[in-house]
Amino acid sequence: MTYDPTRHHRRSIRLPAYDYAQPGAYFLTVVAHQRQCLFGEIVDGQVLASPCGEAVVQEWLRSTQIRREIQLDAFVVMPNHIHGIVIIGEPIVGAHGRAPLHRAPLHRPPRSVGSFVAGFKSAVAKRINELRGTPGLPVWQRSYYEHIIRDEEELNRVRQYIADNPARWQQDPENPLL
Repeated sequence: MTYDPTRHHRRSIRLPAYDYAQPGAYFLTVVAHQRQCLFGEIVDGQVLASPCGEAVVQEWLRSTQIRREIQLDAFVVMPNHIHGIVIIGEPIVGAHGRAPLHRAPLHRPPRSVGSFVAGFKSAVAKRINELRGTPGLPVWQRSYYEHIIRDEEELNRVRQYIADNPARWQQDPENPLL
């Protein structure tokens, strides 16, 4: 189906006028293309990662080496999505992550949540497509869910939600078997 702007209205879930590059903690959920269970399975409430899931874990952990402006907190790789907390620190002078110094303008500011997610999704997709021998095949759904974590109490609730997520897989709306 061809995109028709009079029929297809893609609305951003981001807060208007909010600077997603400012220091803070953000809860992210990124979902696999068509909710495919590429990343592993849940057995007895524990995640058993597939090779694709291991690639997700490795790229998530490698993110702080590439993107020095972030810190990682709790995360979990589920069969078809990931949840994680990313903390954006004080801005660092110079180029960020993999971005070249001279580039065309982007819709997402450097050192922002959107920039992090785009780089992460790209790196994971490349690795997974190399593993599967499927260059260019989509790995992720368009966009991602984010929530701005506003205080320590909320941060602790989100950490618990992430830790408990594998045990709740049978009730998870992302579970394609439901």
